[in-house]
Order: sequence, then structure tokens, then C-alpha cells
Amino acid sequence: MACGPADPANPDPGPGEPPPPSECNGRRELCDRPFDTVSFPATHNAMSSFELGWAAPNQNFGMKRQLEDGIRAMLIDTHRWNDDLYLCHSICQLGSTPLATALAEMRAFLDEHPHEVVTLIIQDGITPEETAGVFEASGLSGRVYTHEEAAPWPTLRELLLDGKQLVVGAESEGPPPAWYHHFWDLAWDTPYSFESVEDMSCAPNRGTQGNDLFLLNHWIGPIPTPERGEAANAYEVLSTRAKKCQMEGGQIPNFVAVDFYDLGSLFQVVDELNGF
Repeated sequence: MACGPADPANPDPGPGEPPPPSECNGRRELCDRPFDTVSFPATHNAMSSFELGWAAPNQNFGMKRQLEDGIRAMLIDTHRWNDDLYLCHSICQLGSTPLATALAEMRAFLDEHPHEVVTLIIQDGITPEETAGVFEASGLSGRVYTHEEAAPWPTLRELLLDGKQLVVGAESEGPPPAWYHHFWDLAWDTPYSFESVEDMSCAPNRGTQGNDLFLLNHWIGPIPTPERGEAANAYEVLSTRAKKCQMEGGQIPNFVAVDFYDLGSLFQVVDELNGF
């Protein structure tokens, strides 16, 4: 997504400071919306891709391309393997990326796109200390937002002006560090073990329904294929389910997570959830 020019209505930045955002995540209208009222396009098993040679991948393209294409939330799995830290899906021999490499690519993207906010939802197989160490080494630890319990969520503009481009949640562990949130304290999600479009429901799964953030899991398993991705991401299927779950859950799906994001209508449906 392209980043807009500085807003002439805002004061000029000081020497060496980036201009204030006139667009946030590619849209002027999103800048003054609180984080928990925005819908973000998301990828399930974002690290697992044909492009990088993974077996039975969930995506066609790697995380770098996903960011370039407009994905703004990623579901990833961390593992310790061969005495190092990796992104893998269950079995690292079937596909792996060094965690440090993935975070370095994310750092480069955020450097080049200072008006973008990204969320990482981590199925964590390593310790918080190990995770924090890689974030520190990658230069990302200063960019991660810490949410205080019961506090209102900042707007995207407020996050960006504060230099906080990342929101991170872990499915198993939690803080410290303070920014390494236990995701299910903040969020809830739908089931994810669907074998057909007809099986899909909006029932609460993990977390507590009514938590601030809502993860909509939307893919067909157990083995991902482009054909299943295209069927699940078809406009009528994805739009109908997203709006049904919004109505039943009483809140916007903040993260619409799919396989094969480039097939079907993910970005159109997220735009519609955001009112565009």
C-alpha cells in the first residue's frame, strides 16, 4: 500500500522527524479510528508459502510479498530447531525460515513504510525471553505497542506518531516484556477446523467473546490447497460470513485470516468491513 504525503493541516515536522501521516494503512479515513475498530487483512500460517518451497503451504507468497501486497496481520508459528529459532508449521523439516530473517524483512518494510501498522499473532513454541531477544536484535522492540489493561486503544495515527508500528500477541505465553501480550486476554476467535464452506460458523472459540479484538478464522482444511483457498475467499462466501459474524459477535472482525490471500476477495471484503 502506498503511503500518502504529509497532511498540510498538520504542523511541519521537526528536523529529522518523519512527516505526520495523512494516510494510515493506505487510507486517510483510518488514521483517526481506534485500532480495535479497524479490520485488517490477515494471513493464516503466513510463513508457509509456495514461493519459499514449503510442503503443503498455506500461501502462494512469502511474508515480504504479503506485506507489499497489503497484508497487515499475520498468524505465525515459532519453534526452536537445530539450536536456533525458526518459523515452522509443526514439522520444521517441511519448511522453515529463521525467525531473525523474517523480522529483519519486517523491519525493512516498516522502515520504508512508516505509516503502516502491522499485527503479529504468534503460536509460540519458544519462550518470551527468546522472542524478545530476536525482536531486540532486529531493531523492532522499540516499535512494539504495549496495551494497558482496560485502557482505550489508540488510533492508528496515535500509534504511528508514537513510532509504534507493531502489535504482538502470543497464543500460549505472555509478558514480560510488556508488549508481548497474551493474545487471548485481548481477543477472541472463531473455530478454524472447517472441512467445507458449509461447516463454517461464528461460534466463540478461544478467548472470551467481547474481548476488544476479534479474529475471524476463515480457511478450509485440513490440507491447504489453492482450490480450497479460492473457494473460501470467494466474495459471496467471505463477505457473507464476515458480516454474519460481525452481527452475531457484536463487533467488527479485526483480523480476517485466510489461506491464499491473493485468491478471491479478501481485500474487498476488508474494505467493506471498514466502510469503504
